[in-house]
Amino acid sequence: MHSEEVEIRTGGREVVRDLNTECEKFLRGAEGDEGLLHLWVPHATAGIAVIETGAGSDDDLLAALRELLPADDRWRHRHGSYGHGRDHVLPAFVAPFVSVPVLGGRMALGTWQSVCLVDTNTDNPTRRIRMSFLRG
Repeated sequence: MHSEEVEIRTGGREVVRDLNTECEKFLRGAEGDEGLLHLWVPHATAGIAVIETGAGSDDDLLAALRELLPADDRWRHRHGSYGHGRDHVLPAFVAPFVSVPVLGGRMALGTWQSVCLVDTNTDNPTRRIRMSFLRG
């Protein structure tokens, strides 16, 4: 297995950040031809999703998360910025991992799919993502 950690800057704002470019670069470096790409976010307030980006779906996801997990005072987890407790619930809805088949050196994604970091935690502008390639 080949594994590396990459750092992603989110700018301290809610974000759905496309990771396809970083994934492709990692696969080239891992000489990943056939196998499984696994991404893991070692944070208690972020997740990984496979979603369309750039056509509004990424903004729609953030809007849905704001409705589902409002940044208000209902949360028992109260450190950090106002409403930060919701960020700790996020990984129950957007898992902190995803696995994608790799065929011919490319992620076997659908036409509009992207692997994305989903981060609603504005208190932490930097995230680490562990990428691992398991050869088939």
